[in-house]
Parts: sequence; C-alpha cells; structure tokens
Amino acid sequence: MGMFDFVTNAGSKLGGAVFDMLNDQEDINKPTTISKERMDELRKANIENTMKEAGIAAEGVEVSVDDGKVTLNGSIENQAELEKAVIAAGNQHGISQVDAQVNVNTPEAESVMYTVVSGDTLGKIAKEHLGSSSQYMQIFEANKPLLSDPNKIYVGQVLRIPQS
Repeated sequence: MGMFDFVTNAGSKLGGAVFDMLNDQEDINKPTTISKERMDELRKANIENTMKEAGIAAEGVEVSVDDGKVTLNGSIENQAELEKAVIAAGNQHGISQVDAQVNVNTPEAESVMYTVVSGDTLGKIAKEHLGSSSQYMQIFEANKPLLSDPNKIYVGQVLRIPQS
C-alpha cells in the first residue's frame, strides 16, 4: 500500500497510558525519563491495543515503531482492514508516518485518505468527495469503530473516504 504521512502532534496521546504500561513499582510522584527505545515500545503496544480494541482483523500484521515512523508488515484479509490498521497506527500522537508493507489477500480499490482541517465536518467532507453532504454516514461507517460519533473528528485526523 505504501507510505502515509500523518500530523505528528494530532491524534490520541499516550498520557496516563504511559504510566499504566510502565513498571507498577515506579513512584508516580518521581520525575522519570523515558528512552526513545522505550517510547517506541510503548507506542507499538498502544497501536496494537488500539487495533485489537477496534476489532481490526490484523492478526497477520506485525507492528514496529522507530522514532515516530510505524512499519506494518505481513498480510491481511482485505483492503478495508488494511486501511483501518493504517489510520489506527497513524492517528496517534507522535506518529508522523506509516509504511504499510502488507499483502492484501482480497485486493480491492483503495480508499482516499483525507486529513481533517479546521472547519471540516463529515458532511462537508462528504460533499467534497462523494458529491452530497448527506453521504456523511458512508465516511462515518468506513471509519468505524475508530470513530465513535460522526460529530467527533479533529484537525489532523486522517479518515478513509470510500470509493463510491
């Protein structure tokens, strides 16, 4: 599928999840430094957890993270699952690129990847890409379960726009 760029400072942040992933014996009141390697491990774990919680069928996909760049390797059943895996990995704070080196078992047309800008709504995006604002639910459905509400999108988020 190739290389995809993401807005590094957009997306879900690890925040408290970092502490939850660290050693339970650490004192939360004591300042700590996390190495680049450890942060990459935490981001990898968070991406894998996001894909699992979203129900993305990516069992055959291996995730690696190196300084804000995610590489996905392996194979996956269909194009839609691959695209969901890409946006699940890329829509994370601190991730700038996703390199999808994944074989799709059932090839189909690729969706358009769209980065949300200020003032966007799913209706506005649908009108621009699908011809009618009333088609916004197609975009919402194509991005479920990564989107939980059609009114909750954010600047810098990358969305799948299905081919009509």
